[in-house]
Formats: sequence, structure tokens, C-alpha cells
Amino acid sequence: MLPMQNLDFDFEKCCVVSLSPINVYACLVCGKYFQGRGPKTNAFTHSLETNHHMFMKLENGKVYCLPDGYEVEDRSLEVIRYVLNPTFKHEEIDNLDRDKVWARSLEGQEYMPGLVGLNNMKNNDYVNVAVQILARVVPIRNYFLDASNYSSSKSILVKRFGELLRKIWNPRNFKGQVSPHEFMQAVMGSSNKRFTIEQQGDVLEFWAWFINTLHQHLSAGKRNKSTIISKCFQGELEITTEAGSGKAKEPNAAGQVADVVDKVPFLFLGLDLPAAPLYKDVMETNIIPQVPIFDLLKKFDGQHTSDDIKAGRRRFRLTKLPSYLVLHIKRFTKNNFFVEKNPTIVNFPVKNLELRDIVPVPAGKGGKVLPSKYDLIGNVVHDGKPGAGGTYRLHVHRKSEDAWYEVQDLRVTDILPQMVALSETYMQVYELKAQT
Repeated sequence: MLPMQNLDFDFEKCCVVSLSPINVYACLVCGKYFQGRGPKTNAFTHSLETNHHMFMKLENGKVYCLPDGYEVEDRSLEVIRYVLNPTFKHEEIDNLDRDKVWARSLEGQEYMPGLVGLNNMKNNDYVNVAVQILARVVPIRNYFLDASNYSSSKSILVKRFGELLRKIWNPRNFKGQVSPHEFMQAVMGSSNKRFTIEQQGDVLEFWAWFINTLHQHLSAGKRNKSTIISKCFQGELEITTEAGSGKAKEPNAAGQVADVVDKVPFLFLGLDLPAAPLYKDVMETNIIPQVPIFDLLKKFDGQHTSDDIKAGRRRFRLTKLPSYLVLHIKRFTKNNFFVEKNPTIVNFPVKNLELRDIVPVPAGKGGKVLPSKYDLIGNVVHDGKPGAGGTYRLHVHRKSEDAWYEVQDLRVTDILPQMVALSETYMQVYELKAQT
């Protein structure tokens, strides 16, 4: 019987001796990685020195007995192959949000496939919360759980993200948690170390870079090609720059100074918080104001004017609603000396956010009423000071049991829906409800 508790396929698949990622085998006894299986290779030597004989080629899951070199075929090895490379049938994917599934690790720990802790190796919690939200976006989850959808992609980032999602949703995992080590290696390489394990980052900056990069890699660089990313997150804004400001300062072709109207796509919307109070209350404690999210969304009613030194006076109106609406609460203000955090609490509903009650919403052909009501599926919270002193946690909705959970790295705990809104929310993802 192989000691499967020693096996961990989450880490970078490199030989522990040569550090090479080429032709790597996992020792199924101790779990270490070695290169090659022929005479004088590291795997061959390890089998002689330790009396460990079973080795799995990580590229294809084939198992060989060393030093003899013959291939081993046994049905019991399928369990290990599945953990190395989880696969999902279409009917299994279709039922993920219908079946309330709990699984059990080798150590007897219960876990929820699709809602497992992610290891924070040092300061990668800003990436963990973004990945956890994307694992709840149904079309993206379904797309990446079926590896055939992107098997032809040459992007390491695409492949590693797909592998990570399949591990997160794996119902037969040996552990009740997943380490995003290989995914983080791909992130660091693709971003030229803009986003790293060692240095705390901003989840919104990472989110914007990651979904844009995924879109570019999936579209093979074709600007107007639709991808699963654009289908989920892309909406459209009409931006009116008022005459005499910004790009509308100069006369147009007719020699007139007039408003300039542009229609631009967006992947997320930024919401401006009111300024935090400067004074303390009579009890000498800081006053923490509260603001309804409905007030913040009025920025996009086509009437509210936003004044910017460079961009000028502008009005915004939604002309196309995305299937998944991403909102960024602008909590941080930078000046010449430091970054300041606004502690204002934003009040928001976890269900039935009706944009039609707040801003004008686009209509379909012939004036057809289109869906405009959203349910919250993910809420990112920033705790602590700006920059390196802060941490991130996440509230996510599990559809199969209509329940909310708080996730912070490896910790996953249930939480009442009423508690979700009592936090310094920084980023939210809402799902558009179908017309009823």
C-alpha cells in the first residue's frame, strides 16, 4: 500500500537534485521529484539508495518500477493519477451548483470541493482572494474545468490557472487545501515579477492585470475576439466630457467647443467614497461613517458630474450591463507622503441589487426590458493599514446550499449573510439574475 499522504502535486515539478523541470518523476513512496528513470539518472539512483521503487511520470501519469524499468499497470494507481490531473465530465460540471457535496481528505478532514483554503506562502493573499472569486464565476469555472477548451493554448498562465481551478474543485483530493505555488510561478513570470509571493499586492491591480492578460492569451492577441473573460465581465459606458474641459477643451471640426461623447468597454467600475471625517466624536473615538451603495452607484446615472484635473468634467451612463458586475470601492488615497485609507462602511444588499432603481439601464431591441438585478457572489475585505501592513479576506456564496462563507487563506468558516456587509469592503462581484 502506497503512503499517499506523502504525495503533494501542488508544487513546482522540478527535480530536487538537478532542479530541472524536464522529464520529472515523482517517487510514490516519499513524494520527492527526480529527473529521468534510466541508469545514472537521479530517479534511478534514488531507487537504489532508498529501496523506493514506484515512480510516476508527472507529464502523463504513467508509473514505472525502478531500477527494473518496467511499466506498472494497476487500477489502484488511478486514484493518484486523478489527484495529479483532475478531470471533470460535462454532467459533473453541470451539477456542481445543484449537489451539496462534502468530501473527506486522507486525514479525515471534511472539505467542500470548490471552497477550499489556499495556502498563503508569504504575502500572496491578494492573489488567493481573486482566485477564490473566479472559482465562483460559473462560466469561467465551467470553461476551465474542461481542459479541452484551452488544450491548444501555449500560455503557461492559462494552463496553470486551469490546473488550479481543477484542484480547487477536486472531490477526491488527498488534502482539504490547495497550494497555488505553480500558479504563482506563472503569475510572476507573466507579470515580470510585478506580482510576487514575497511582496503584498493590491487585489484590484492584480485582478485588472490578470483578467486582461487571460483575455489576451485566450484571444491569441486578436483585439476584437470574444473570450470567456469578455463574455462574463465586459460592459459598456457612455462617457460625456463637458465642453471646455478635458478632451472637449479644443474646438471640434465645426469650430465649436462642444461636449465629447465616447462609448468605451469596461471590466470593472470604480466607486468613490465620501471623504472620511476629520474629527472625533464626543467619546473621543473616530467617527466611522456609513454610505449606501445606491448613493455611490449614482455616479453612473448620466447626470452626476465627476471633476478631474486631467480628464475634465465628465458624466457616465451605463449602456451595456455585464453578466458579472465587478465593483471597486476606492478606499485608498495617495499623496506625496503616504497612502491614506478611508474606513467608511458601505451598506449593500447581498441579494437583488436592482440597478434600474438607481440609474438608467439599457433596453433591448424595440425597448425590450432587459435584466438589471444582481446577486452578490464575492466580497473582498481589506483589513489593517494600506500597503504591506494590510491583509485580505473574502466572503463567498456557495450556491448549492445558499450559504455564505468567510475565507482567509487556509481558513474557511461559515458566516451569516447579515455579517457580510459589516466590513471594509474593497471589491465586489455581482451575478446578473435571469429575467423572471
